[in-house]
Amino acid sequence: MGVTGLVLAAGGSLRLGEAKQLLPYHGRTLLDATLDVARACGFDQLLVTLGGSATQVHEQVDLTGCTVIENPSYSSGCGSSVSSAIPLVSESALVLMLGDQPGVLASSVAAVLDALTPLAVARYEDGLGHPFLFRRETFGALAGLHGDKAVWKLLHSGAYPVTEVPIDGPVPIDVDTRDDYERLLAGEAR
Repeated sequence: MGVTGLVLAAGGSLRLGEAKQLLPYHGRTLLDATLDVARACGFDQLLVTLGGSATQVHEQVDLTGCTVIENPSYSSGCGSSVSSAIPLVSESALVLMLGDQPGVLASSVAAVLDALTPLAVARYEDGLGHPFLFRRETFGALAGLHGDKAVWKLLHSGAYPVTEVPIDGPVPIDVDTRDDYERLLAGEAR
């Protein structure tokens, strides 16, 4: 089974007030750190969506090995990034990762890939989180997504069987605010 990795990094960083993709993290950018994890997963295809700050991301982030998808509708929510990527997915499974969540581990991706249902999600000790797995039979629904939290709505819709894959530890920090970023830097989560 071939697997496509999709890293969502098109957001406009409105709550943070600056391009979170470019925040310094371990000597690189936050998006570089997430892409390093994605590359370590050995995906057959790696896609990344860009929108807000796309020019600066192209200049400052190592996008080697990635097919970049420019999403002009990024301000309408992450659903537009997922739907814009679906026509380019060449493999039979899709793993969704967030560009501002570098604490997701390659081992968590591998665990989610073992699920046999059309949808799978990581079940951390304190809740559900990324990575998500979508098999080909869900791609039509993914192509129709719009708005923010659209993937979560699909996950909870009951339209497809879902496996919750146990993952040790807390949900990795998703950097949306300055406080999130400071907690990440302080090492409060992976």
